[in-house]
Amino acid sequence: MEPQNDNQLDHFWHLSSGDVIKKLSCSQNGLDDAEAALRLKAYGPNTLKANTRTNAIILFLSQFKSPVTILLIVAAGLSIGLNDLTDAIIIFIIVIISGALGFFQERGAANAVSELLKMVQLHCTVWRDGAKKDVPVENVVPGDMVFLSAGDIIPGDSLIIESQELFIDEAAFTGETYPVEKNAGILEADIPISKRTNSLFMGAHVISGKAKALVVKTGKQTEFGKISASLLARAPETDFERGIRRFGYLLMEITLLLVIIIFAINVLLHKPPLDSFLFSLALAVGLTPQLLPAIISVNLSTGAKRMAAKKVIVKRLSSIENFGSMNILCSDKTGTITEGKVTLKDTIDIDGGHSDKIMNYAWLNASMQQGFHNPIDDAICSSCKPPSATYSVQAEIPYDFIRKRLTIQLKSGSESIVITKGAVNNILEICDRAETAGGAVVKIADRKDEILKQYQDSSNAGFRTLGVAYKPGDTGHDFVKADEKGMIFLGFVTLFDPPKPQVMETVKKINSLGVQLIIITGDNALVAKSLALQVGIKDPKILTGGQLHDMSNAALVHQAAMTDIFAEVEPNQKERIISILKKAGNVVGFMGDGINDAPALHTADVGISVNTAVDVAKEAADIVLLDQNLDVLYEGIIEGRRTFTNTMKYIFMATSANFGNMFSMAGASLFLPFLPLLPKQILLTNLLTDFPEMAIATDRVDEINIQTPQKWDIRFIRRFMIIFGLLSSVFDYLTFGVLLFVMHAKEQVFQTGWFVESVISAILIVLVVRTRLSFLKSLPGKYLTIATALVFLFVLAVPITPIAAWFGFVKLPLKFYGLMVLVVTAYLFSAEFAKRLFYRKAWGKITRTMR
Repeated sequence: MEPQNDNQLDHFWHLSSGDVIKKLSCSQNGLDDAEAALRLKAYGPNTLKANTRTNAIILFLSQFKSPVTILLIVAAGLSIGLNDLTDAIIIFIIVIISGALGFFQERGAANAVSELLKMVQLHCTVWRDGAKKDVPVENVVPGDMVFLSAGDIIPGDSLIIESQELFIDEAAFTGETYPVEKNAGILEADIPISKRTNSLFMGAHVISGKAKALVVKTGKQTEFGKISASLLARAPETDFERGIRRFGYLLMEITLLLVIIIFAINVLLHKPPLDSFLFSLALAVGLTPQLLPAIISVNLSTGAKRMAAKKVIVKRLSSIENFGSMNILCSDKTGTITEGKVTLKDTIDIDGGHSDKIMNYAWLNASMQQGFHNPIDDAICSSCKPPSATYSVQAEIPYDFIRKRLTIQLKSGSESIVITKGAVNNILEICDRAETAGGAVVKIADRKDEILKQYQDSSNAGFRTLGVAYKPGDTGHDFVKADEKGMIFLGFVTLFDPPKPQVMETVKKINSLGVQLIIITGDNALVAKSLALQVGIKDPKILTGGQLHDMSNAALVHQAAMTDIFAEVEPNQKERIISILKKAGNVVGFMGDGINDAPALHTADVGISVNTAVDVAKEAADIVLLDQNLDVLYEGIIEGRRTFTNTMKYIFMATSANFGNMFSMAGASLFLPFLPLLPKQILLTNLLTDFPEMAIATDRVDEINIQTPQKWDIRFIRRFMIIFGLLSSVFDYLTFGVLLFVMHAKEQVFQTGWFVESVISAILIVLVVRTRLSFLKSLPGKYLTIATALVFLFVLAVPITPIAAWFGFVKLPLKFYGLMVLVVTAYLFSAEFAKRLFYRKAWGKITRTMR
């Protein structure tokens, strides 16, 4: 099918459902799979995101977008014009090989992440081939008939066909804070978007109620899709991303300054201008961390794959760093602390005895409701036998987070009855009478104290307690919200969600990683306290939603981090708790799966959800767990810290030997009558020292790096760069002294000797700076060891192979290798000693700060 002329449906809210169905060439029963497939080709995927699978050619060319690399290619082209063809070809080959390394690494990383994201795709329910079917949201097309309930994301701009107590959150694009009620109907053509109450728009989600709607527009044709990309919500930059950007700027500034100064001085010393220019640019390439984007992509995607093996799916790669930095985790208790399998304990009347009537009424309310299914209703339905009478639904008022109750009106023949179930206090506020065990109906005021006492006793025992009420209905009148009054309180439903068997040990393990667990729950404080005692929190500090409401932000900043459990919390208070904890300097993770958890998931440094969560929560999360379990989270935190540590290793390597070598060459060029290394030799040095670092993603990580949260610290990196860069330069100049005054080396011998020593020292120093421990106690990973060994052997072989002539190398006397062993060994042990002093001082500062 060809796409419809947009003008025909630009004002679809002004048309009847029949007209829209006709214009879309569909029916009340939606589409069949074959027609949907044709429309998907015609309209394209239902997404606002650009195709993240970058064209291979564009990705390859992007490896050469650095201004320094472009200048180097231009200069090499210029050398061709001056008949220096061999050098130019060698420079081109090295630049292309370096780019190819980055290309294959980034391409593989992107493909791996794309496959992982397919595991947590959003789905919605549509009519296809005459039956309800779950399909990925990206496959929804105009003409699809969708079914929506609480927690669902609106898959496209749609016209409501049927609705029941439907409330929608449109804050994403209208700015409206409160949910908007929606109903079927026909509206004026020029009515503003905020008043189009018969329409649903992509970017919104269902708060409560249910609906059947016809999708009219998808993807970039929706109202949300028309918003400028700059106005769409962007994930805030993490500390890690900001730090990497600042680190890149720092190196670029140093590089550009060095290039200008070295080129100018070499020209003033009457060295060939083209050689001097190429030398300066080659130095710039050596200083610039060309492979940093590829290294980061590979590390993060490798980490994401390892985390996926632990049942943790990373949706936003940069969140891995924050995951490792997290020191406070806020979570609901259900499914994390507890089994997540709610069990019905009993149904109790106001006199304290078991009641079959309450059980039957609770079953009718739970089983007949058409809205959002939840573990409580499932527990009631699985524990009760259906009553003998046959009922049908006459009307329903779905559960919402304001009323905290669900009301359903049922009829059987000429009989109509209204049953309400929900939070005890919210049920009591609509009741004026209560029914005793004997069936007598009394004024609720006469028994309220006893009712509240029973409620308190059940909560103290750790039971989740709901209230049940009823009243006779009218078959001729559908019950509405305004009718929720004058009801008869019947009694209680008590439920039990036991703590997981090993949860106490798991909480201790998470605490051992420096992560504090804070429970945020809607349950009352008595139930929360009982749970805390069961999982080993001996004297839990509890704050209730009511206390939060009366507390200023300044007071909450002091209280929040000392609180173990936030109980009786309203959904909108979760975001405030997260914000306050962040303001106090914490890196905060929030684990949520509910309809109203999206704002808190967005606010948290790490938003964590589960694959069974409602769509709006899963969409807002950075990380999705395939198993709702704290053990999975524990493993994920460890993998996050491993990934962060391995990424930082490349930074340390780039700022130690490589950085020192390039500075040393720059300095040597000022007093030597020749260039210390030719441009093509510098590029080969840079390529060979980068090669082992590509294996850093698979390197072993020391236990000391996993034990505590880690954060990006640019000042720490700057100190590291100065100390180890200077140490590298000291031994570089020692090598220069050996070559000039002991070996009396001429130009080619000097360049060959310096090439061999600089590459070997750079790849071996990696083994020292990759760990805080002694490099003899912390061995590198298999692939890093193999890559280092290969480069080591290659460098030793180069001067005695035919390719030596291509690069201007010559054979070296055996005496040089003996002296080189002494210099490199002294360098490694000096670096080891400097590392111990450096980390001892750094750890002392951290300890004093913690005190």
